[in-house]
Amino acid sequence: MARIIAIANQKGGVGKTTTAVNLAAGLARTPKKVLLVDLDPQGNATMGSGVDKRELESSICDVLMGEADAADVIVRTAEDFDLLPGNIDLTAAEIELMERDGREQQLKRALAGITDRYDYVLIDCPPALSLLTLNALTAADSVVVPMQCEYYALEGISALMDTIDAIRQRLNPALEIEGVLRTMFDVRNNLANAVSAELTQHFGDKVFRTIVPRNVRLAEAPSHGQSIVGYDRASRGGIAYLGLAGEVIRRQRERDKTAPAAAAAPAPGGAPEVAA
Repeated sequence: MARIIAIANQKGGVGKTTTAVNLAAGLARTPKKVLLVDLDPQGNATMGSGVDKRELESSICDVLMGEADAADVIVRTAEDFDLLPGNIDLTAAEIELMERDGREQQLKRALAGITDRYDYVLIDCPPALSLLTLNALTAADSVVVPMQCEYYALEGISALMDTIDAIRQRLNPALEIEGVLRTMFDVRNNLANAVSAELTQHFGDKVFRTIVPRNVRLAEAPSHGQSIVGYDRASRGGIAYLGLAGEVIRRQRERDKTAPAAAAAPAPGGAPEVAA
């Protein structure tokens, strides 16, 4: 069964789509079976994966509206991961979903029949705490939070944590923070270093060790319809996202190791069984 990871932050311009596309490409190189879901009406993850959002016959919008099965909409990319493409039609879909019962569960239901094909499903969320983002967080096992190390980012991440807590209580009790990812980082910036230290103090080992630097090659890659892994994997950005993929895999291995031990442990206060 796939690990479903939402890439979310309601603040725009923090590297959500860049992280979604490049993490998908990095995981696919390991190699893992990966599905990237573009849930942002801007469709940038679709374009950045080498698929033209203007020429789609069907998209994740059709899946959410129940007009197509996810398996029939999936596109194979040139970088060895699968894509559920998105475009501006998602804006209309979000409005229509408002009137439906169980509207926060639509994506979870749509993915249920295909997750066993993958090791990882990554969801690129829009830059807002909208119904589409709620769908992503309801379907997800965990959340990667990309953020720039600047003052306003701390306020934004606080609002996102409140939303995650609310979703745990109402819709998805198992949702957890996969990690906080520092993006567009400039080591020469004193404020960035100070915010980075504060993040580490607050979130501890939930902060990824990987730091994504400001990098020209990383900014160029989407204009070629490629991830940085396909465009220039030896660049600083390419090395960073390959490192992030490695961290995500290591964390999953640690969970897999601890899960059997947790399942075998007796309940608190319970006495061990004695054979007859």
